[in-house]
Amino acid sequence: MAELRDLSGRTAVVTGSATGLGRSIALKLAERGAEVIINCSRSVADGEATVADCQALGSQARLVQADVSTEEGCRKLADAAASHGRLDILVNNAGITRHARDHSDLDALSKDDFLDTYAVNVVGPFMMMQACRDLLTATYSQTGRAAAVLNVSSIAGVTGIGSSVAYAATKGALNTMTLSLARALAPAIRVNAVCPGFIGTRWFKDEMSADQYAKMEAGVAASTPLNVASGPDDIADSAVFFLTDASRHVTGETLLVDAGMHLGYAPLSAR
Repeated sequence: MAELRDLSGRTAVVTGSATGLGRSIALKLAERGAEVIINCSRSVADGEATVADCQALGSQARLVQADVSTEEGCRKLADAAASHGRLDILVNNAGITRHARDHSDLDALSKDDFLDTYAVNVVGPFMMMQACRDLLTATYSQTGRAAAVLNVSSIAGVTGIGSSVAYAATKGALNTMTLSLARALAPAIRVNAVCPGFIGTRWFKDEMSADQYAKMEAGVAASTPLNVASGPDDIADSAVFFLTDASRHVTGETLLVDAGMHLGYAPLSAR
């Protein structure tokens, strides 16, 4: 389908796109012809590598180092897109967590843990929308096509599971904000969210030995109906749908991409 393949002439900003899911989404946009603004707050070398990979695909990609938890950082990203006269695609992917997997341990998280996590995961996407709204609206006025915004949420925001109570709470808030803004900003801007389950990224790999990670990945696969553990590209394939004309009549949707994890599946041997 041409609607899924061709993004030529469109400009995209993908926050937190030096590594992981953000990088995968950026590369898939680049291979479809979009000009992609890559963003990182600290991982400059990784960001430059992602830019180079996007450029190898023919995209006029560039890197903007900016912290989306600050108004200054969000404005810096918007200013980078302003040279194009409009912004067709915004992916709010940047996110952080504070690991406290025992949700009953209320002393594992501090007030600052909550505030820092909210600043990036909830306030950051809102401020990006503030900073980019005029550019997103310009897409509609110039082309008649609604600009596409995708918020990268999590199954944690639907089920309350995940790396910490704070993380789950931020993703639940992001899901609600997706609904609010989809309603408020239509018809010029479409706003949707994708909710991944497990993603095999360095968030996990950096905390574990290779053997520990392999065991965890096998356990995740065994716990899902599809019997798989997802990687960044698996999620990015679904995410890109919301950024193309194939989803031109879709807004206010929250898509779970978790291999069925939310179903509470248990293998036959455990039943």
